[in-house]
Amino acid sequence: MSTLLMDPDHHAKIALLQNSSLTTVVQQEIERAILVGEYAPGTKLTEAALADKLGVSRGPIREAFRMLEEAGMLRFEKNRGVFVRDIPIDEAIEIFDLRAAMDELVGRQLATNITSAQLKEIKALVDAMEKAVKAADAREYHLLNLTFHDRLVEMAGNRKLTSIYRKLIKELSLFRRLNLADGWLMPISANEHRQIVKAIASGDAQAAGRAMFDHVIESKERTIANDLRRQARVDANTSTETVLKKAQRA
Repeated sequence: MSTLLMDPDHHAKIALLQNSSLTTVVQQEIERAILVGEYAPGTKLTEAALADKLGVSRGPIREAFRMLEEAGMLRFEKNRGVFVRDIPIDEAIEIFDLRAAMDELVGRQLATNITSAQLKEIKALVDAMEKAVKAADAREYHLLNLTFHDRLVEMAGNRKLTSIYRKLIKELSLFRRLNLADGWLMPISANEHRQIVKAIASGDAQAAGRAMFDHVIESKERTIANDLRRQARVDANTSTETVLKKAQRA
């Protein structure tokens, strides 16, 4: 007879395992929805609505919320609820700088260690990205972009680096998606990815590291410029609303 069956608490343990597995599935689904833009930053999430949508009880939703808060994707506001986190631009810049150093390391490692099968895979991803550019499909491009970089880090073979990288990328997902929403930026981004693949394929560790580093720094600069433009639009709208309210009171 197995040890589990002999354990008087085995039913409770099985229930715990099942609940933990369900919580993980729920967490992954909410996370996916945030990453692809179904829930924009600032969106309020409720246990009841998500439980109904996913067909589960509120318990797994509540635990998934807690896990996603720890991952930096949600924020809890007392007496208000749970919201998709909006990353401040200063924090985004810090993440970009850290990511640039990590990507440079990944590029150097892959230039000397990548296999022919792996090289074929990342070339195919860039081909798919270029097709998305031609189709003006920003959503598909964003998903391919995430996959491309995730696979590069994974191919480097450092599990700790991969874990840290994935957490940072999830927090940056808002800014990266908004950058690519401007259609004219997609061809530029796609070309940068093509250059990364060429540098890795050349076997030149320095060139590959530099290509990946430069790509992240360019992404950071685009993010800063886009944030300034968005803030200018917000300020302009606020000023217009103020003028209209004053005119109505006059």
